[in-house]
Amino acid sequence: MGYGITVRTDMPFAEAVKAVRAALAEQGFGVLTEIDVRATLQAKLGEQMEDYLILGACNPPLAHRALEQDRQIGLLLPCNVVVRTQDGHTVVEALDPLTMVRLTGQESLRPVASEAQARLRAALAAI
Repeated sequence: MGYGITVRTDMPFAEAVKAVRAALAEQGFGVLTEIDVRATLQAKLGEQMEDYLILGACNPPLAHRALEQDRQIGLLLPCNVVVRTQDGHTVVEALDPLTMVRLTGQESLRPVASEAQARLRAALAAI
């Protein structure tokens, strides 16, 4: 079972992060959280790794619709988008919102998950 939407780009990491933020905003998503995994692992564990950033993206109207269907769905929000480097490329991945439907078995979430999926696909396609 796939659970991600992925694109690869030759854009440098910092440039890709800016492009991802702009593409998400174009689709109505704001970034609520940002975790610099590379910096955190370096600071807390002294470990080295490639650039790896997790953006917690939220589209408030879609989040509201999902929460109206299931208050517990907040456990799966916001939509995580990862920007990372791999083999000289920048990889951008988003959690497929349809995972919410598969995981919970709640078909009532399908319309909002499908819309969120379409918006995230459009954002990643713009990178």
